[in-house]
Amino acid sequence: MACPLSDDIVEDHDQETDQLAEGPGMLYGEYLRLDKILTAQRLLSAEYNKEVHDEHLFIVTHQAYELWFKQIIYELDSVRGLFNSEPSDYDLNGTTNNHTAVPKSRISQVLDESRTLEILKRLNRIVLILKLLVDQVTILETMTPLDFMTFRDYLCPASGFQSLQFRLLENKLGVKQDHRVKYSQSYTRIFGRDPKAIEAIKRSEEEPSLSYLVQKWLARTPGLEPHDFDFWGKYKRSVEKLLVEQEQLTRTHTKEQFRNYHLANINSRKAVFETIFNESLHNALVSRGERKFAYGALQGAVMITLYRDEPRFSQPHQILTALMDIDSLITKWSKILAFLFYPLDNHVLMVQRMIGSQQLGTGGSSGYQYLKSTLSDRYKVFLDLFNLSTFLIPRHMIPPLTKQMKTKLSIACNGWNPDDNQNNSECTMNDT
Repeated sequence: MACPLSDDIVEDHDQETDQLAEGPGMLYGEYLRLDKILTAQRLLSAEYNKEVHDEHLFIVTHQAYELWFKQIIYELDSVRGLFNSEPSDYDLNGTTNNHTAVPKSRISQVLDESRTLEILKRLNRIVLILKLLVDQVTILETMTPLDFMTFRDYLCPASGFQSLQFRLLENKLGVKQDHRVKYSQSYTRIFGRDPKAIEAIKRSEEEPSLSYLVQKWLARTPGLEPHDFDFWGKYKRSVEKLLVEQEQLTRTHTKEQFRNYHLANINSRKAVFETIFNESLHNALVSRGERKFAYGALQGAVMITLYRDEPRFSQPHQILTALMDIDSLITKWSKILAFLFYPLDNHVLMVQRMIGSQQLGTGGSSGYQYLKSTLSDRYKVFLDLFNLSTFLIPRHMIPPLTKQMKTKLSIACNGWNPDDNQNNSECTMNDT
């Protein structure tokens, strides 16, 4: 049996390597521009002739964060582009901005359903990147608070608050300025020396966010139309029937304490359901920041969730799940950090462990106390998707689909519109 590492094989390999090095084309290091990346680790402690070993880990870790932020933004922009093929004057209530109905021929161009798999793939890629970033904190935790203190003062006034890419990421997802916690400084003012950064932030605030585009897409979910399947009307009647049956059953119980407890619970559920059936109540919750979605978008999300087993709603439901995963992982990151961004569940404790609860961050932010305040739902862009479970009903109470609606939802994507029996040039989510 010949040795797998014989002299002849090694010699051939060396010749092949020499040919690659001398031949035309670009080398690995040139393609990745490693000369720039691998020389970007500037230790401030070394410049003061007091080099701290752990500062190198700190820099490399956060440079890796920023590279992954760049990839997330790249994926996010592509997803927004796929969602944003719709007419710009279409609002979230199914009418144009001047309150006239949008022609059906224009609505059918909203989203090419053959691209939903591509959207899902890119959203899931973002999810995996965020999971990687969350796990990355364990490497930083090998640095003790005392280790960090040996070079922390060199960082001033640099701070994670100054991460432009993270601010762009938040804006592109849909974090609104009036939902941000305001502490010692505006999230844009610290970029005052960089007009390009200010312009990028303004542009990200003015562009349609992913949340906005998803809401427009959901608001035109097939089956919501009152003149057609009228899902919302049927769903409301099912909920009312369910609550009446539960109340009647509860009143037959012999124990008064049991009856009172469960009747109070049923009344609470009635009040909660009333907030989704009464548009004015829903809008009041939106104005207070307790809900984020427009009324029509919430209806679409409920319908997709209840009928997620239908072929046509399978991928849309997976998209909603991916959006929740992104939101969950984003909320594990600090919003204004003493130095940069870390996963929140572990990191709020880590920041407290590193710098205490009363100190300011290196950039003048309020450190741990600020971080703690950003854990609220105000930073959850897709908050309403998390709360959909509140509005689920038993399967046997879900309104049965009509034959026509069953046909619509059984067609995952083949370009056929059941309404006119004609082949369309596009396959769309919203061919109502």
